Amino acid sequence: MKINDPIIKKAQERMEKAEQAFRRDLGGIRAGRANASLLNRIKVEYYGALTPLNQLAQITIPEARVLLVKPYDKTALKEIERAILASDLGISPANDGSTIRLVIPQLTEERRQELAKEVKGEAEKAKVAVRNIRRDMMEQLKKAEKNGDLTEDELHNLEEQAQKVTDAAIKEVEKIQADKEKEILDI
Repeated sequence: MKINDPIIKKAQERMEKAEQAFRRDLGGIRAGRANASLLNRIKVEYYGALTPLNQLAQITIPEARVLLVKPYDKTALKEIERAILASDLGISPANDGSTIRLVIPQLTEERRQELAKEVKGEAEKAKVAVRNIRRDMMEQLKKAEKNGDLTEDELHNLEEQAQKVTDAAIKEVEKIQADKEKEILDI
Protein backbone atom coordinates (compact mmCIF):
# COMPACT_ATOMS: atom_id res chain seq x y z
CA MET A 1 0.00 0.00 0.00
CA LYS A 2 1.46 3.34 -1.12
CA ILE A 3 1.26 5.95 1.60
CA ASN A 4 2.17 9.56 0.94
CA ASP A 5 1.03 11.24 4.13
CA PRO A 6 3.85 11.61 6.71
CA ILE A 7 1.47 11.21 9.67
CA ILE A 8 0.19 7.85 8.41
CA LYS A 9 3.67 6.74 7.35
CA LYS A 10 5.04 7.44 10.85
CA ALA A 11 2.10 5.66 12.48
CA GLN A 12 2.62 2.65 10.21
CA GLU A 13 6.30 2.49 11.28
CA ARG A 14 5.21 2.63 14.94
CA MET A 15 2.73 -0.20 14.33
CA GLU A 16 5.47 -2.31 12.74
CA LYS A 17 7.62 -1.70 15.82
CA ALA A 18 4.71 -2.86 18.01
CA GLU A 19 4.53 -6.06 15.93
CA GLN A 20 8.29 -6.60 16.33
CA ALA A 21 8.02 -6.09 20.10
CA PHE A 22 5.19 -8.65 20.15
CA ARG A 23 7.37 -11.16 18.27
CA ARG A 24 10.20 -10.54 20.76
CA ASP A 25 7.86 -11.08 23.71
CA LEU A 26 6.62 -14.33 22.21
CA GLY A 27 10.20 -15.51 21.71
CA GLY A 28 10.53 -15.76 25.49
CA ILE A 29 7.54 -18.10 25.79
CA ARG A 30 8.72 -21.69 25.91
CA ALA A 31 6.91 -23.93 23.45
CA GLY A 32 8.35 -27.36 24.32
CA ARG A 33 11.15 -27.13 21.77
CA ALA A 34 14.54 -25.50 21.84
CA ASN A 35 14.71 -21.86 20.81
CA ALA A 36 17.78 -19.70 21.39
CA SER A 37 15.60 -16.65 22.07
CA LEU A 38 14.59 -18.27 25.39
CA LEU A 39 17.97 -17.12 26.70
CA ASN A 40 17.77 -13.53 25.36
CA ARG A 41 16.68 -12.01 28.68
CA ILE A 42 19.37 -13.73 30.77
CA LYS A 43 22.13 -11.43 32.01
CA VAL A 44 25.34 -12.82 33.49
CA GLU A 45 27.60 -11.16 36.08
CA TYR A 46 30.85 -10.98 34.08
CA TYR A 47 33.80 -9.05 35.53
CA GLY A 48 31.47 -6.88 37.59
CA ALA A 49 29.06 -6.01 34.76
CA LEU A 50 25.74 -7.57 33.82
CA THR A 51 26.27 -8.88 30.30
CA PRO A 52 23.68 -10.54 28.03
CA LEU A 53 24.29 -14.29 27.81
CA ASN A 54 24.27 -14.27 24.00
CA GLN A 55 27.34 -11.96 24.09
CA LEU A 56 29.28 -14.35 26.34
CA ALA A 57 28.52 -17.66 24.69
CA GLN A 58 27.62 -19.43 21.50
CA ILE A 59 24.10 -20.84 21.74
CA THR A 60 23.29 -23.79 19.47
CA ILE A 61 20.45 -26.27 19.10
CA PRO A 62 21.96 -29.73 18.53
CA GLU A 63 18.59 -31.49 18.98
CA ALA A 64 14.94 -30.43 18.87
CA ARG A 65 14.65 -30.03 22.66
CA VAL A 66 18.25 -29.23 23.64
CA LEU A 67 20.06 -25.89 23.89
CA LEU A 68 23.85 -25.98 24.08
CA VAL A 69 25.60 -22.96 25.62
CA LYS A 70 29.33 -22.82 24.88
CA PRO A 71 31.05 -19.84 26.57
CA TYR A 72 33.76 -17.99 24.66
CA ASP A 73 35.62 -17.67 27.99
CA LYS A 74 35.63 -20.92 30.02
CA THR A 75 36.05 -18.97 33.29
CA ALA A 76 32.52 -17.57 32.83
CA LEU A 77 30.94 -21.05 32.88
CA LYS A 78 30.02 -21.00 36.59
CA GLU A 79 28.53 -17.48 36.34
CA ILE A 80 26.49 -18.47 33.27
CA GLU A 81 25.19 -21.54 35.10
CA ARG A 82 24.30 -19.40 38.13
CA ALA A 83 22.45 -16.87 35.93
CA ILE A 84 20.43 -19.61 34.22
CA LEU A 85 19.48 -21.10 37.60
CA ALA A 86 18.45 -17.67 38.90
CA SER A 87 16.33 -16.93 35.81
CA ASP A 88 12.63 -17.72 35.46
CA LEU A 89 13.27 -20.40 32.81
CA GLY A 90 12.62 -23.32 35.14
CA ILE A 91 15.23 -25.48 33.40
CA SER A 92 18.15 -27.01 35.28
CA PRO A 93 21.45 -26.57 33.42
CA ALA A 94 23.80 -29.54 33.02
CA ASN A 95 27.43 -28.36 33.20
CA ASP A 96 30.03 -30.74 31.70
CA GLY A 97 33.03 -28.47 32.35
CA SER A 98 33.15 -26.82 28.93
CA THR A 99 29.52 -26.39 27.91
CA ILE A 100 26.09 -26.11 29.51
CA ARG A 101 23.29 -28.29 28.20
CA LEU A 102 19.67 -27.25 28.72
CA VAL A 103 17.05 -29.92 28.04
CA ILE A 104 13.63 -28.39 27.46
CA PRO A 105 11.01 -30.66 29.06
CA GLN A 106 7.88 -31.77 27.21
CA LEU A 107 4.90 -29.60 28.05
CA THR A 108 1.81 -31.05 29.69
CA GLU A 109 -1.56 -30.36 28.05
CA GLU A 110 -2.48 -28.11 30.98
CA ARG A 111 0.73 -26.09 30.58
CA ARG A 112 0.15 -25.79 26.83
CA GLN A 113 -3.29 -24.28 27.53
CA GLU A 114 -1.75 -21.81 30.04
CA LEU A 115 0.87 -20.77 27.48
CA ALA A 116 -1.80 -20.33 24.80
CA LYS A 117 -3.67 -18.00 27.19
CA GLU A 118 -0.43 -16.11 27.83
CA VAL A 119 0.06 -15.70 24.06
CA LYS A 120 -3.52 -14.43 23.75
CA GLY A 121 -2.83 -11.87 26.51
CA GLU A 122 0.35 -10.67 24.80
CA ALA A 123 -1.55 -10.41 21.51
CA GLU A 124 -4.21 -8.29 23.18
CA LYS A 125 -1.50 -5.95 24.52
CA ALA A 126 -0.06 -5.63 21.00
CA LYS A 127 -3.52 -4.86 19.56
CA VAL A 128 -4.08 -2.20 22.23
CA ALA A 129 -0.72 -0.65 21.29
CA VAL A 130 -1.75 -0.59 17.62
CA ARG A 131 -5.12 0.98 18.48
CA ASN A 132 -3.42 3.64 20.61
CA ILE A 133 -1.15 4.49 17.67
CA ARG A 134 -4.28 4.74 15.46
CA ARG A 135 -5.94 7.08 17.96
CA ASP A 136 -2.84 9.33 18.01
CA MET A 137 -2.75 9.32 14.21
CA MET A 138 -6.43 10.29 13.95
CA GLU A 139 -5.91 13.14 16.43
CA GLN A 140 -2.98 14.43 14.38
CA LEU A 141 -5.04 14.27 11.17
CA LYS A 142 -7.97 16.14 12.75
CA LYS A 143 -5.58 18.76 14.12
CA ALA A 144 -4.08 19.21 10.63
CA GLU A 145 -7.59 19.69 9.19
CA LYS A 146 -8.45 22.17 11.94
CA ASN A 147 -5.27 24.15 11.17
CA GLY A 148 -6.27 24.30 7.52
CA ASP A 149 -3.50 21.96 6.29
CA LEU A 150 -6.10 19.47 5.02
CA THR A 151 -9.50 19.80 3.42
CA GLU A 152 -12.46 17.81 4.71
CA ASP A 153 -12.23 15.43 1.72
CA GLU A 154 -8.49 14.89 2.25
CA LEU A 155 -9.15 14.19 5.93
CA HIS A 156 -11.80 11.61 5.01
CA ASN A 157 -9.44 9.88 2.52
CA LEU A 158 -6.57 9.88 5.02
CA GLU A 159 -8.83 8.48 7.75
CA GLU A 160 -9.73 5.62 5.39
CA GLN A 161 -6.02 5.01 4.69
CA ALA A 162 -5.32 5.11 8.43
CA GLN A 163 -8.01 2.49 9.05
CA LYS A 164 -6.55 0.23 6.33
CA VAL A 165 -3.08 0.51 7.90
CA THR A 166 -4.54 -0.29 11.32
CA ASP A 167 -6.52 -3.27 10.01
CA ALA A 168 -3.38 -4.64 8.33
CA ALA A 169 -1.37 -4.30 11.57
CA ILE A 170 -4.11 -6.01 13.65
CA LYS A 171 -4.32 -8.81 11.07
CA GLU A 172 -0.54 -9.33 11.28
CA VAL A 173 -0.66 -9.49 15.10
CA GLU A 174 -3.46 -12.09 14.85
CA LYS A 175 -1.41 -14.12 12.35
CA ILE A 176 1.64 -14.07 14.66
CA GLN A 177 -0.62 -15.10 17.56
CA ALA A 178 -2.16 -17.99 15.59
CA ASP A 179 1.28 -19.26 14.52
CA LYS A 180 2.59 -19.21 18.10
CA GLU A 181 -0.55 -20.89 19.49
CA LYS A 182 -0.24 -23.60 16.82
CA GLU A 183 3.43 -24.10 17.76
CA ILE A 184 2.51 -24.41 21.46
CA LEU A 185 -0.51 -26.67 21.03
CA ASP A 186 1.13 -29.04 18.52
CA ILE A 187 2.49 -32.09 20.31
